[in-house]
Order: sequence, then structure tokens, then C-alpha cells
Amino acid sequence: MTLMETESGCSGGDGGELDAVVSACVLGGFSEASESRALLSSLPDVHGDMMASESTTERFLVIMNRYQEQPHLLDPHLEWMLNIILDIVRSEKSPPSLVHLSFKFLYIICKVRGYKIFMQLFPHEVADVQPVLDLLTRQDPKDSETWETRYMLLLWLSMTCLIPFDLYRLDGHLESDSGQAREPIMDRILAIAKSYLLVSDCSRDAASVLISKFMTRPDVKQKHLGDFLDWNLTTISQTSDQSMRDIMVLDGALQSLSDNNINVLICSPAPTILQCLEQKQLSESSQAMLRKLCVKLIQRLGLTFLKPRLAAWRYQRGNRSLAANLSMSQSAIVAAAVTPEAQVQKQEEDYDIPEDVETVIEQLLVGLKDKETIVRWSAAKGIGRVTGRLPKELADEVVGSVLDCFSFQETDNAWHGGCLALAELGRRGLLLPSRLTDVVPLIVKSLTYEEKRGACSVGSNVRDAACYVCWSFARAYEPKELKPFVTDIASALLITTVFDRDVNCRRAASVSSVGTFPHGIDILTAADYFAVGNLTNCYLNISVYIAGFPEYTKAMIDHLAAMKINHWDGVIRELATKALHNLTPQAPDYMAATVLPQLLPVAVGIDLHGRHGAILACAEITHALYKLGLQTDRTVVEIISSECVDALKNIHQMVVCSLIEKLSLSKMPFKGDPVIAGWQELIDDTIKTLHLFSSGLKDSIMVMVSALSALCEEYYQADTGQADSDMQGELNYIEGLKSPQMLARCGSALALGCLPTFMIHGKVMQILEGLQQMCALSQKEGTFTEARRDAVRAVAQVCVKAGVCAQGSSDSSLCSENVAEVYGVLLDSMTDYTTDSRGDVGAWVREAAMSSLMEVTLQVAAPLVFISCSSVRRVKCTMCCLAQQSAEKIDRSRAHAGSIFLRLLHSTEPAVPHIPHREELLNIFPLETATSLNWNAPSQAFRYITKLLGLPQYQRHTLLGITVSVGGITQSTVEFSSQWLFDYLRGIQGDATAMTQFGDTLLIIFRDNLRNDRVSIPFLKMLNQMLANGCFEIFATQENSSPFLLNLCKEFKKTKCISKLRACTAVFCGLVQFQGEVKKKVLSQLLMLLCHHFPVVRKTTASQMYETMLTYDDVADAEVLDDVMTVLSDTNWESDLATVRTHRNQLCDWLGVPRPQVIAKVTK
Repeated sequence: MTLMETESGCSGGDGGELDAVVSACVLGGFSEASESRALLSSLPDVHGDMMASESTTERFLVIMNRYQEQPHLLDPHLEWMLNIILDIVRSEKSPPSLVHLSFKFLYIICKVRGYKIFMQLFPHEVADVQPVLDLLTRQDPKDSETWETRYMLLLWLSMTCLIPFDLYRLDGHLESDSGQAREPIMDRILAIAKSYLLVSDCSRDAASVLISKFMTRPDVKQKHLGDFLDWNLTTISQTSDQSMRDIMVLDGALQSLSDNNINVLICSPAPTILQCLEQKQLSESSQAMLRKLCVKLIQRLGLTFLKPRLAAWRYQRGNRSLAANLSMSQSAIVAAAVTPEAQVQKQEEDYDIPEDVETVIEQLLVGLKDKETIVRWSAAKGIGRVTGRLPKELADEVVGSVLDCFSFQETDNAWHGGCLALAELGRRGLLLPSRLTDVVPLIVKSLTYEEKRGACSVGSNVRDAACYVCWSFARAYEPKELKPFVTDIASALLITTVFDRDVNCRRAASVSSVGTFPHGIDILTAADYFAVGNLTNCYLNISVYIAGFPEYTKAMIDHLAAMKINHWDGVIRELATKALHNLTPQAPDYMAATVLPQLLPVAVGIDLHGRHGAILACAEITHALYKLGLQTDRTVVEIISSECVDALKNIHQMVVCSLIEKLSLSKMPFKGDPVIAGWQELIDDTIKTLHLFSSGLKDSIMVMVSALSALCEEYYQADTGQADSDMQGELNYIEGLKSPQMLARCGSALALGCLPTFMIHGKVMQILEGLQQMCALSQKEGTFTEARRDAVRAVAQVCVKAGVCAQGSSDSSLCSENVAEVYGVLLDSMTDYTTDSRGDVGAWVREAAMSSLMEVTLQVAAPLVFISCSSVRRVKCTMCCLAQQSAEKIDRSRAHAGSIFLRLLHSTEPAVPHIPHREELLNIFPLETATSLNWNAPSQAFRYITKLLGLPQYQRHTLLGITVSVGGITQSTVEFSSQWLFDYLRGIQGDATAMTQFGDTLLIIFRDNLRNDRVSIPFLKMLNQMLANGCFEIFATQENSSPFLLNLCKEFKKTKCISKLRACTAVFCGLVQFQGEVKKKVLSQLLMLLCHHFPVVRKTTASQMYETMLTYDDVADAEVLDDVMTVLSDTNWESDLATVRTHRNQLCDWLGVPRPQVIAKVTK
């Protein structure tokens, strides 16, 4: 096998993590041949061991499944694999379990390669008939564990049936030794085949193959065909499809009749079989497989009624031989495409069509409308096969009946079946060019067919099948035949290529090119199979390129305006309106004079989807025309008619905010018009009623904010840069920050942030105080998380728009009087760890606070407002908080914090002053890390972050963030954060001062977060890992040392948190390695936990103490060590406290620890 791989982005650092791996595999051969040979040879050794046999089977499955898409690579190796397995099967020493396991491996190979190819390799000599038949006879058809054995034996038997000798010659003397007559081989095979046609497993399929091979033998046909057909028809007549057993029986019976090999045998009884099927009415069965087999059998019966010939009247394009095609001139090929009419009539003389053919065609046409695709597809192929043997006039009637499927009274199933049938007819040359005038319009409709049902729509299968029709036509007809229809088909195909909602339809249309359609090569290069995979790219980019060719411009615009702006999917509607915006420069006059007037009535119609799409489309087209007008020094009212302008103004009661935004950006002449007050009222109502929206909240809020900003910029300026005082007073969104509705608070906060500079002039302090109060109160209550996030964003937006003036007014700018309050609310937001059912929702607030701190810091750094001691402290707090966030466990938050940390560190315009340890930070984070460091990858991020532990100003915050990561639950984060933390600690092991400082920092973090489970539990988990890795050996070797960890022993005495107690127990066990007083106090705490009132805590403590005794041999004296471990392991620590306390006190005596005394509760 040749394996070609291309890897990119392999930069995982020492951690070995691959950030991005792109690999492409092409199998060039069976590379696992030697391993497969070993697996097959090991079957005699593993068959008795269930675990070994399952492991071997799974490995062989993995190997074989790799070749599902390239099974031909196995062909050179099939013979030796088959021989190995058959040697095991033929061996008399092989037990039944080994035989069944061998056939299971044989089935795996057969499944991958396909039974039609694989069964040809079975030995099929005369000597093989009797052993295979005997082995198959010994099988139990009801054993569900060995169905693979029966399946493969039936296939093997079907090959042995092909021997060129009469089977009666193999019978020999039919009398057995006991004097009883033996059953002939022919009868035995037929009986076995019949019995397996009625089973419910895959053996039924193999039995139908056996029947098809067996019944075509001349000797069997003469002797048993009639009886077999009678048995089959009786079975079909007497069973129903109401029970699973009857369904399986019908399935087997129909399979045995519908095989291609048996068709030649049922010519005479074909009318009887057809009559039986009609009476059975299987077309109305609820089982799709039965309906499919019925259709398949009916088409086979239809072929037996007709002469096996190719229709002389069919349309032929070239020859089946490539050499013949190349030797003929183009004119000769065209001349040969149609057979002369006289020759056709001569060939069709004296050709009577049986009446049963009409019944067959009727059943096939019904099958075209079936609800299952497999039935429709089988019926379509049947229509093509039967029509190819009919005279021209009758074939044309069949085509007309197929065209009747394309009625809007029919369901999507009928349209799909009709498309499949047309594709088959066209592919076979049975759809003459004279019929194309009727067919092409229907195919064009099918390419855009979509029928709404409930909250979604159906029709993607119809559009996909229509693409298949176009594909078949392009290869069936000469270009001159399709030339009159190329433009229509090409336009419809390209519309499906770029505007269809279903990716499979877009891709099918992109490869279904029709002949020489205009600009075909250029378009197919831009809209290839992979490019059309992205829906947004299709609507906004590829469509613009295709519309650049004038043949397709109006067709694409008309399709969007007629079918996509009223689509049931809101995403499609919005993309369609954006596409109309992008297509406006291709046909501005057509948009202004035709499309826009068509959309305006829809914008006030009763269809909600159409109204929404039309309003958005009007907005986008108007804005696009305004942009075009700027290039030609024309206003939008000069491009759009006055009637359209009035209509745009009059639909404001039903308008969406997007229309307000676009019309404002288009500078429509509405200043001072009462419509502006209506727009403002609509925006205010939208903010207050956001909680009533059922979907698309985020997009709705952002559109509302954009509309308000554009409206203020265009219509609320009295003079340039000066607000209309009346409107400034009316816009009071600060009150909305106190709303009981969370979304109303979000909208009000974002509205305050989007107001232009002139609108917030004189109200900066009022706005900031309102935002600050809302953040402080909601954070304290743990509610309105999304509102706090938006408020934090609004703080930065207001500060940036107000500008910086150190000695300015606090109502008009960011100055020395209010900068402290701004930093206060942002730094407080960095400590927001609110959680709810969605998880750590406080991360949204923290990320918003990071971005806002960066914007505000860069804003105030430019005029050097940082001149006081408090400014130095603010910068320090900002950088330390960012360092903490860049060390925490959430990848997204860590990446956001890390990128902002580096942005502030490396900023030069302006440079941020007072950054603590700037030089050391620049050494740790060189300039190139700003682009090369992947903060999302723990293997890269923690390699740098842990270096901040060596900087005193950053140590506490960085260690706090690392604590949460090391004690977390994400494997990759825990692995790499602990790896680089331990690497740092190993580097300072010899420095007692550094270790003591590190320990003091640990203790500070623990004391500050004693009641904070978010930190305390991960802290204990981290501490346990540090103790297990010997990070505190410098203290452990000192006799009677009193390190910082000594104070840890009594912190969790009264906690009721099981996870915290378990983590604390693990830490206590790690502290046993310390000498002197520390060990005694730790053992005392552990022994107290052995009598904890929670049984699970007692059990966990005993288990961990047992492991500690195994790890540290100096915990107990050697004389009592075995007794201690026996008590710890054998005692039922979940029993009552009185029993447990006795064993605990015994342990106290052995370990030399005073027995804990029970303190009686004082009752008042």
C-alpha cells in the first residue's frame, strides 16, 4: 500500500500536540497481507478463548473495512485467504466452534469484496458437492450466532451447482446400508434452498442466489421448475404482510423469482405470475422491500412478454466502440443518430404486443409515485427497459404517461419518480428530440421544486433527480439537439448550483453541465464541487461572479425575488436579500424599475415570511442603489421613482430595524418627517419586547443597535457634531437598565454603547454610573449575566466615543475624575464566575471585560493619563488579571486573555506604561509569539504561562489560574498545565527561599478561597499531584519542620462536601511523607476521618491510607505494619460508627496517635 500524507501546522512544542493535521490517504495495495495471514493462521489457537477470538475478529474487521471503497486491491490475495480458511473447514480435526469462526472471517472478506466476485473463487468440482451439502444439512437454521456459516455455505453450494454433469450421476446407489432409500442430491438441494428462502436472516439472500443458479440447470428445469413455481406462487398467495414471519417468507419468495438468471425460465407461466401479483396487491403493502421486489419482478415479467431486441427507432449518439466513434466524421455520427423512418416501420411490422404489457406498464407507473426511493428507482429502471422493446408509438405513449407525473396535483414522490424515469429514458435514447420541447420546461421547474410542509419543506430529492436528468441529457444528445434549450437549462442549473438550500443539490447541479452552455468552463471553475459546499459563499460571492455574465443576471435576480425572499428558512431569506444587494450593481436599472416595485406590495402582504424577506430586500436594494449613486454623483431619490420612495416611507409600521438602518445609511430625505418618530418608537418598542422573540435574539439585538446608530447619525444632528437637544432628552435608555427583563437590559446597554459621540455629550457620567450600578447589583445577585456582558461592552464603547481629556469634565469625556470608576467596574467584572445550568456563564462577562480593559487602556495611554500612583496600580491589576485568565481552563477565555495580554505588552502606538516586569515579560514573550503562540493549545500556552510564576508581581494571580487548570477535568488541560508546573517547581527545588515564597503564595490562595469550591477543590487536587510528584521534598526531609502546609490540617473539619473531603483525604495522605509533628497531626486527622459520619468518606479514607502504607514504609513500625494494613483492608468501614470506632481506636494505638475524644453536644 502506498500511503501519502500531507501535514501542516505541526507545531506542538515539546508537548507534542498537533494543532492542525491535514492528511489524504490513497491505498495502493493490500499492505496488511502479512498481518492478515497471521490472523487467519491463528484461528485454530484462539477459537476456544472468547476474548482472544473477539480481539482477532475485531482486528480483522478493522483491516478489511479500510478497503470498503477500494475492494479490488484485495483481488490478488483472495485466493490464499480462501485456501487458509477452507483448509480449516475441511479438516476433520476442526471442532464446530472453529468452523463457525472460520466462516465468520470468510463472510467478512465476502462482505468487503462483494459476493458476486468472491463466490467465483469457491472450489466447484464434483468432489465438492457432497461435502458442502452435508455440512449445510448439519446446520441449525434457527441458530442466530452462526448465520455467517449458512450464508457462505449457500453461496458455495450455488457455485457447485454449475458443474456440467447431470446431478443424478452423483447419486450412485440410492439405497443406504440400512436398506432405506436415500434422497437424490437434486431434491436435497432444492429442499435446502426452499427452507432457507423462508428464514429471517441474510441466508435468505444467499438462498435466492442458489435458486437462480440451480433452477437454470437443464436437468433441474425439466424436472422441478414447474413444481418450484407452483410452490412459490402458493407461498405468495397464502401469506400476508401483517406479521414479520410472513414478510420474510414473501421476501424470499419474491427474491427467488426476480433474479435475472431465472427470467428466461418463466416465459410460459409469466401471465400466471403476473395475475398472482395483481391479486396480492403488494403495491399497497406497508413494507418498502416487498414493494420494491414486486416492481422488480413485474418489470422482469414485462420483459418476457416482449422480444429481446433494441428499438430501431431509438436516438443514438455515436457508437458503443470508442474506436468506431473516432473513425467516423462528425457529420456521419449525426446522420447515424436517427434511424430512417422507413427502416423503423419495416422492423416493427408484424409485431403484436400482449395485453399484459399494459398491466406491467401501469404497475411501473404506480411504482414511480411510491413513497420510498428504492421503489421509485426500480420502477424508473423498469420503465426504461420495457420501453426499449416497444414500438415507437407505444413508447411515446409511455413517455406521455411519465410526463403526467409532473403535475402540481401530484406529490413530490411523483415528481421524483418522473425525473428518474426521464433520466433513464434519455440515457437509453428512448426520449426522442421531438419530445424535448415538452420535457425541458418540466425539468426546469423540477430544478427549483420545493413544497412547504409544516415548518419545513420537501423537494430536495426532486431537485437532485432533475440534476441527474440534465446530466443524462448532456451525454445522450448531440449539442445541436439541445441548443434551443441550453440557455433555459443552464440558467436553472446555475440557480440550483448557487441558491439551493441543500448542499447535495448544489453539488449535483455543479457537475451536471449541459453541453456547451455559455461561459461554461469559467463558471464551472468558480463553482466547482467544493466551492459550492459553503452556502454563504454561494450566495454572496459565486452568485456575483456568475451574474457578471449577462445571460444569467436577470434569471438569478428573478429567482431570488420570486422564490427565496419568501422562503420558510430565515437564513435563506436573509442571504437572498444580501445577494440582491450584491447583484444590484449588475443590473441597477432593472432593480430600481422592476424588482423594487414588485417587492413593495409583498412587504405589506399577509404572508409573514414574504413580508420579512421583502422588507429586508427593499432595504438592501435601496442601500445598494445609494452606493451606486455615490459613484455617479446621484442621490438615491434620483434613481428610485417617487412612488417607491413614498411606499418605503409608508411601510414603517411593519418595518424591521434592518430597513431603518439601510434607509438611514442611504440618506433618504426624511429629516423632520413624522416617519422618524415612528421609527424611533419602533426601536424603543423592540428593546422593551425582546423577551417575546422566539428565535434569532442575537441577530435581532444587533440589527436593532445598528439601526439606532444609523438613525441617530443621519437624523438627530441639529448641526454637524451637535445633537438635537429634544431627541437627546427623549432617548433615556438608562431606565431600561433597571428592567426586570434580561433582554430589555441587554438592549438598553447596547443602545447606550452604540449612541454617537454627539448624543452622549454631557451625559457620560450619568451613563457610566447607570451601567456600573447595573453590573454591581446583578453580579452580587448572580443574575442577568448577558446584560452584564453587554453593559461591560457598552462601558468601553462610551469611553472610546467620549474621548480622553485628563482635566476635562466627567460628563463629557474620560478624565481623572471618572477613570477610577471605569477601571473599577471592569476589574470587578474580571472576577465574575457566575454559573448556571449552562455552565460558566461568567466567562462571557470576563471576556467582555478583557476586551473593554484593552480598549480603555489603549485609549487613556495615548495622552499619558497614567501619571498617578493609582494609575500604576490600575495597570498592574489589569496585567495580573489578564495573566490569571490566560492560565485558566477554558480554552476560549485563555486564548482571548493571552492575545490581549500580548497586545498590551507589545503595543507601541500607544505604548502602555507601568507594566510590571516589562523586560522580563518581553524575554518570556518575544514579539513573534504574538502571532505564533496558539493560546488554545494547552501544550503551548502553559509552557509560557508557568514562567510568570518566577515574577513576584504575577505569581499569585498566575498560580490562581493554574490551580483551576491543574485541578480541572479536561484531560489535555490537566496534563500540560501540571507538566509545566512541575517542570517549574523542579527548577526551584534547590532554592529554599523561592520554595518558601511559592508555599506562602499557595497558602494565601487557599485561605482567600476557603469557602469557594471553584478554587478550593481544584486546589486540593493540584496539591495532591504536587505531593505525589515530590515537589516539596525540601520540606519533607526536615525533622519537625513547620511548613505552610501544616495549617491545612483542620480547615475542612466541618465541611459536608463529599468531593472536598475526598480531595482533602488525598492531600492528608500525601502529607504523611513529612516528618515529626506534621506527620502526627496528619495521621490524627486521617484517623478522625475514619469515623466520619459519611460512610463513603470512611471507606475512601481507609482505601487511601492503605495505599499510603504501601508507598511510605516509615508510617508505622514494622512490627504492627501488617496488622494495620489488615484492619484497613478487611474492616467494613460502612458499618455503624460504634463498630468502626473500635477498629479506629486500635489503629490509633498501633500508630502512636492519641485516640480522638467524642465531644458531647451541649443542649441549651
